[in-house]
Amino acid sequence: MPTDVDRQLARSSEFLDRTRERYGSLSKRARKRRDAEILKRLGRIAGADFVIVIAAMVFGWFVPLGMGGALVVMALLIAATLAFAVFPLVEPPSAEKLVQVPLKALPLRTEQWLETQRPALPAPARTLADSIGVKLETLSPQLAELSEESPAANEVRKLVGEQLPELVKGYQRVPEPLRAVERNGRTPNQQLEDGLKLIDDEIAQMSAQLAEGDLDLLATKGRYLQIKYQGDEGIV
Repeated sequence: MPTDVDRQLARSSEFLDRTRERYGSLSKRARKRRDAEILKRLGRIAGADFVIVIAAMVFGWFVPLGMGGALVVMALLIAATLAFAVFPLVEPPSAEKLVQVPLKALPLRTEQWLETQRPALPAPARTLADSIGVKLETLSPQLAELSEESPAANEVRKLVGEQLPELVKGYQRVPEPLRAVERNGRTPNQQLEDGLKLIDDEIAQMSAQLAEGDLDLLATKGRYLQIKYQGDEGIV
């Protein structure tokens, strides 16, 4: 007969397996994005260098380049290579611009924004942010057929593009020494974790309703997250 210790060890092992699977998925997605960005950078570098070389050859047919011209071409090649290797291909998303992102791209852009905020979050909130990232990846293809103007799309945009960034930015406005200080029975760290857990659950429900085609329920549920806990007290 299994003892309580055996059952606890089994539950712990199951939890560790789920954690490894989740972080493995996150690592895989991060590697895919990084590899795609590297390929895109290499393609742009090759294209820019090709254009510079062809332009130099055409110009050289009419005016000999000489040593000075060759040095200029070399400098242009180096400058183009460094520019495409160093500068970001896509401007990092900001919380303010997420509301303007097209619906189909909103989950990915929100996930990218959340990744940039992750270092500033406490450890338990990072785990929840990772879980939200996994669910956003699942949600992304489900929005492909959803109209931008539909009530269901408005609910998705409100949750993912507005309430999630507002929660994280509200937490970040709290001075770091005060984030573990209890106020009205809760600390800002706890409020953040509870808010992220609510959003994580809401995204899962939205994804399930989209998978079932239950857009009416999604549109009429009236999701207003209780980001402000203990009455109307928020993360301040």
